[in-house]
Amino acid sequence: MAAIEQGLQQKQQQKLSPLQIQTIKLIEMPVQALEQHVREVLNDNPVIDDTPQGGGDDEPRDVSISEVEEREQSGGSLEENYGSQDDDIPSYNLHVNNWGKDERPEYNTFSVKQSFTQSLLEQLGYRNLTEHERTVASFIIGSLDDDGYLRRDLEALVDDLAFRAGVESSAQEVERLLKLIQEFEPSGVGARDLRECLLIQLEDKKRTPSVENAIRVLSEQFDAFKNRHFQKIMSKLHLSEDQMKGVLDEIRRLNPSPGGQIDDSYTDQAQQVVPDFRLDYENGQLILSMPRFSIPELRINRKYSEIMENGRLSQSRADKEAATFVKQKIDSAKWFIEALRQRQNTLYSTMQAIIDYQHDYFIDGDESSLRPMVLKDIAERTGFDISTISRVVNSKWIETHFGIFPLKYFFSEGLENKEGEEVSTREIKKALRAMVDGEDKHNPLTDDELVDGLAAKGYKVARRTIAKYRALLDIPKARLRREL
Repeated sequence: MAAIEQGLQQKQQQKLSPLQIQTIKLIEMPVQALEQHVREVLNDNPVIDDTPQGGGDDEPRDVSISEVEEREQSGGSLEENYGSQDDDIPSYNLHVNNWGKDERPEYNTFSVKQSFTQSLLEQLGYRNLTEHERTVASFIIGSLDDDGYLRRDLEALVDDLAFRAGVESSAQEVERLLKLIQEFEPSGVGARDLRECLLIQLEDKKRTPSVENAIRVLSEQFDAFKNRHFQKIMSKLHLSEDQMKGVLDEIRRLNPSPGGQIDDSYTDQAQQVVPDFRLDYENGQLILSMPRFSIPELRINRKYSEIMENGRLSQSRADKEAATFVKQKIDSAKWFIEALRQRQNTLYSTMQAIIDYQHDYFIDGDESSLRPMVLKDIAERTGFDISTISRVVNSKWIETHFGIFPLKYFFSEGLENKEGEEVSTREIKKALRAMVDGEDKHNPLTDDELVDGLAAKGYKVARRTIAKYRALLDIPKARLRREL
């Protein structure tokens, strides 16, 4: 039997301090979330007051944190006077859905448009239905996706109605009420696939020859149309080239995503973008600022400053305990303010490093001036960890004199051109897009031809890279780009 040995082992382990943890969390927040978070911290800490000072000279006033620190140094520390206790470091709620007080109202715009679901329910209210039918129809509307499609199986909806709403229905009734919803605006809503969506919209249009032909094409030759086999369609349906062009014109006017016509103010997609940075170009100089947020000057509410003073002078245990509570809350506020300062410095330094690295681009916004840049490049310039740079870049935006951009936009990998110089992949994508936009749509360029075209412009790109960039730019294959 093997003997069991015991021993001591010493090892180093890196552990983040509470201040570092709090700073990291604040760095991740975009500015509108940060503003709300500051409001929540102030509301959770009764000792702190950030309201402007008012009243006359004789009125008791709030006390700044620096004044409290001076009193501690002159009259002994709070730990010495009241006994030492662990600091009270609260755990703050980090998820918010609304904005805080905004001193720049031009950014704080609230949407008042009617939501997609509300619009459909309002139209439902004008129909003469029984209470049971209205319940079933409302359930169907609530099951639509954001783009206006119903992608649930009808039998599954029937089961959901029974289990979740306690309503007995049938697939036939659900389909009948779905047909009713498909009569609502925007046209095409409630469709179960793209073909049905387009057909619903065509059925609502005036019956011209082109509309009639378009209905025939989608009804009888949808797969061929989807794959742009126009010659096959013309042969099968005996259409001339002019008639086929009329069909394509009609279908191009249709909306494949009817739910997108109405702004839903309650979805993430409808939230406004609020820039964290502002970059101005004045007299040949790039000037960076963070005007949306400044570190608040926090003061101790005079009621609690009196508790502090009484506790320092009193021998009462109750007064000392009250003063210790106030001290814990003050320490909590000091930690929070220091985390805010570190966040401010980290964001500003990172953004300034990005501007310095991409200086030529920020002068006029010419995309071809963007240099290849990865997180490591900025980490080396700032001295921050790559993970810190990633947190700064995530969910942050900058307002420039040529537009508003997410910080992620300025990062891209690099490839070599024929001179051996490193160029941004964004520049290559721009060249690819220009080639596709300028191609003969009757005979679009294949991926091999795109490779040759880019090589002629000085870019060495593999065929698989072209396919990857096409997907990123949402450019279909050559066959699907062909037009009559």
